[in-house]
Amino acid sequence: MYICYMIPATTKLDERIKRVVPLLNERQKRQYLAIESEILGHGGLLEVSKVSGLSRKAIIKGKKELHDTTQGNGNYSERIRKKGGGRKNLEEKEPGLIKALETLLEPVTRGHPESVLKWTCLSMRTLSAEIKTKGYTISHTKLGELLKEMDFSLQSNSKRLEGGDHPDRNGQFLYINDKAKQYIANGLPAISVDTKKKELIGQYKNQGKEYRPLKNPRSVNVHDFGKEKAAPYGIYDIGKNEGFVNVGISSDTSEFATFSIKEWWDHMGKSQYGAIDKLLITADGGGSNSSRTRLWKTSLQQLANNLGLEITVCHFPPGTSKWNKIEHRLFSYISMNWKGQPLVDYETVVQLIGAVKTKTGLKVKSQLDLNTYEKGKKVSDEELSSINLHKHEFHGEWNYTIKPQKE
Repeated sequence: MYICYMIPATTKLDERIKRVVPLLNERQKRQYLAIESEILGHGGLLEVSKVSGLSRKAIIKGKKELHDTTQGNGNYSERIRKKGGGRKNLEEKEPGLIKALETLLEPVTRGHPESVLKWTCLSMRTLSAEIKTKGYTISHTKLGELLKEMDFSLQSNSKRLEGGDHPDRNGQFLYINDKAKQYIANGLPAISVDTKKKELIGQYKNQGKEYRPLKNPRSVNVHDFGKEKAAPYGIYDIGKNEGFVNVGISSDTSEFATFSIKEWWDHMGKSQYGAIDKLLITADGGGSNSSRTRLWKTSLQQLANNLGLEITVCHFPPGTSKWNKIEHRLFSYISMNWKGQPLVDYETVVQLIGAVKTKTGLKVKSQLDLNTYEKGKKVSDEELSSINLHKHEFHGEWNYTIKPQKE
């Protein structure tokens, strides 16, 4: 079927092509451009290809189709493409490519972990070469398109930080990533721990909004001068996508942190893992689980003795606490779940945390800790030296293992 378009012959080539081509399907487009190239004569093929953006090979195919139609050859078909024609989806051509790419980018992905957009420090050519070593064939240009589909973006630097990052920051990220993978692959627990920011208990404003009847906002106190606070200490099981939160009413100390880990083991870990002898903890470099805090290490020694577990700890470098898995896989969902709702009492805090659910199947248990923890507790040199602590070869101040002491 042919369609006539009333366009004056004097109209310029680029204008004619611009007006006609959008109205045509694939075959009609290449046949129309073939006619234009024949009208132009010598050099017409190159000129039409340049103006239209269609390859010369496609225009030549259009000429052949026109010839087959006018000569009545049997090769002509009403199909626009051959059966099964068209570009194959990358996932069809290279099964497992997306998964391999995500695995490759996991330890080096940057950006705020709660953000939708991500970016990577690897160049497209470097990334393309790396993915080829894993048996996949993809050009650096196509890789760029694929990353865009995966919500990565190309972004410039932003001047926000004062002071320099530790030179082994990325090396520590990779070290933690490798350790966690190793433990999970061997059926051992790898947990991410941290204390969520303290929350005021009472009729106080909580950030966020909730749906309520029109012009009927929830009334809260004008001033936030409450004395009672909740200190939620979280344990996130990286391999099983499960969380446990111990809500403290006292000080956020190292003893509170290790007691929370013990409670996780008693209520969740023991039934999940059974008879094991090792546990991996990934933690921030500061706070109650600081790599420099003596009480943290002596408390971990007591925990190792009580549980009979060899406890390995890997701390994130200074200033990188938001990269700890618990921040964006547990704490962010807790904040979303209670947004706009005053935390009127401790029971409300516990219930709202325990009600957290996600599409990925996150399960959370929560409990109230009524213990009182002493602030500023001192640990002597003698107590510190008695710890059965083994520093790792790579940054022993961040990575170390505490083994149970023999009686």
